[in-house]
Amino acid sequence: MVDLSKSFLLFGKYSFDGIEVVDPSLKPYIDLNPIYMPHSAGRHVKKQLGKANVNIVERLINKLMRGGTGDKISGKVIRTKGRLQGKKQKVSEVVKNAFDIVHTRTKQNPIQVLVKAIENSAPCEDVTRVSMGGVSYQVAVDISATRRLDLALRNIALASLMGCFNKKKTLAQALADEIMFTADGDIQKSYAVKKKNEIERMARSAR
Repeated sequence: MVDLSKSFLLFGKYSFDGIEVVDPSLKPYIDLNPIYMPHSAGRHVKKQLGKANVNIVERLINKLMRGGTGDKISGKVIRTKGRLQGKKQKVSEVVKNAFDIVHTRTKQNPIQVLVKAIENSAPCEDVTRVSMGGVSYQVAVDISATRRLDLALRNIALASLMGCFNKKKTLAQALADEIMFTADGDIQKSYAVKKKNEIERMARSAR
């Protein structure tokens, strides 16, 4: 018999009840609807701003599935050779194991820890290049809430890939470490927080 009491717990373990989003601009775009398995089968792709209705844990999984870019990131070339692309069940298991590690170490709901990490790593300003009279220069611009969320998730995912690349640490362990460091706002250990500060520093200098 199916245990209906667990049907709205993430992975049958973690509740979405009581999860708090402090950042008012991110709150409408962080979907926290109760779900057992974060898999929407891409039903949002043809809808404008459809990603806002995708569970935040699934969005993290989707970012991890992109794998390595093959580009040089923070002095390292990260290539996963497609081992994660399209492997949603495999990556879901990685996130599940990472959440177990976060819960064991922090004694907190890992969904809340993830939301806190996103808030701490979402930049508010960026720079864009404009041309006028044949001269190009950079100006500071505000970032939309949807892009802030995308950048935060992308940097957390990239940090996880870099944390386990050519190391004994597993992807789940690297992801758990990055989520916890970012949630704590650790500038020294969190790649996502460093990238946020770097982006905002460039924007301040371009004002």
